Amino acid sequence: MAEPGAYRLFREIARFLVALFYRRVEVIGLERIPASGPLLAAANHQQGLMDALLLAATFPRPLRFIAKAPLFRYPLIGQLARLSGAIPVHRRQDERGGAVGNEAMFSAARRALEADEALLIFPEGASQPEPTIMPLRTGAARLLLADGLGARATLLPIGLMLHEPGTFRVGTALVVIGEPVPIADLDATGGSEEAVRPLTTRLGAALQRLIVEARDRHTLDLVLAAESIWREEAPDAARDPLARTTWRRRAARAHAYLSTVEPLQMATLRRRLERYVKDLELAGLTDRDLSQGYPLRAVLRYALREGLALVLGLPLALCGLVNHALPYGVTALVVRALKPEADVEATYKVAVGLVLYPVCWALEGWVIWWMGGGSVLLVFLLSLLPTGFFALSWTTRVDQVRRDARGLIAVLIDRDLRGHLLARRREIMAEFQALVQLVPEPVLMGSAS
Repeated sequence: MAEPGAYRLFREIARFLVALFYRRVEVIGLERIPASGPLLAAANHQQGLMDALLLAATFPRPLRFIAKAPLFRYPLIGQLARLSGAIPVHRRQDERGGAVGNEAMFSAARRALEADEALLIFPEGASQPEPTIMPLRTGAARLLLADGLGARATLLPIGLMLHEPGTFRVGTALVVIGEPVPIADLDATGGSEEAVRPLTTRLGAALQRLIVEARDRHTLDLVLAAESIWREEAPDAARDPLARTTWRRRAARAHAYLSTVEPLQMATLRRRLERYVKDLELAGLTDRDLSQGYPLRAVLRYALREGLALVLGLPLALCGLVNHALPYGVTALVVRALKPEADVEATYKVAVGLVLYPVCWALEGWVIWWMGGGSVLLVFLLSLLPTGFFALSWTTRVDQVRRDARGLIAVLIDRDLRGHLLARRREIMAEFQALVQLVPEPVLMGSAS
């Protein structure tokens, strides 16, 4: 089936925005996506519209998402939703107590699936920033079990794991595509409650197995810190993104289990890990720095390479910084004034930027035309995007060099620091591995109730 031109444009916009906002995006399990046939992708929901953009950017098939109706009323965001072919859903909380009818949504979604299209639904019904799955709505099950659709359709769970998702160029995203959820044994019921509830439960369990569930964001950060230690202590095992994701899940499940069974030992280990992470941060070091050390020749090569890159790139970077200082600053001020919730912070930044950047560029262009004429304006317009991306990479490089310099200075001042931190790191990993031996394997696998 040919991909509609409007969707191709939407996908390119999504790819651009996702690549611009997130520092790194990884996808696991693309081979599980059927190349054709009706498909309902169901994902957990953490960052408003950005979740849909992330999946549109990484999914190999056109993916129409079922979106809350108010999105269609917003400038630019509404246009993006229409370009994607999104299907509006009316939620009770959006209608201020009024009557809610979604017969049109279900009809449009069924027609799309009958035409072998792929749909995206967020079955939690709302986005939330915590690393856990909220109780699922039953819409996905009702859609698939009505009119015998489940006999042909694939229900594909997708886990989204985001780290600092609201921070521009710092946030990272991991998309994990799971095995299809079985439907066939429930499809003959015609969408009765006896089938809808079990299918919803199956979907919820599948999503829980895909993400790293933790009781709060701080606990998840500690799991990620522990995984960083494991990557350095077992580099061969940690090369594969799937292996790293599996380790995180097992670590989070072990933490939850041990917090109940061995609360004192787990609390002690947690405090030791927190102190280690804080000391590492204060020194400007990373686990990779501890592993590699600072050989003189490597330091000199690094200083020469990065110093030349920063000095030679400074003129172009300054042009980019000057060109984009106004829209960047104004966007930051407006987002700060709007005070978005954590689960829509990235969406607000992208949406506000889509409006304010062109407005600020137009204002700057008018001033440049008034002062320098059409030829200078043309140079400004042609330089906007190239200098912007160059300035972005240059400032990222500056931040990295600053962090690396802090770490080198800390190690030079305290010659015992690296060895001391390495010893603490190994003790933490050994203690955690000993505690994990107390956790039943079904708990680590996520198959225990």
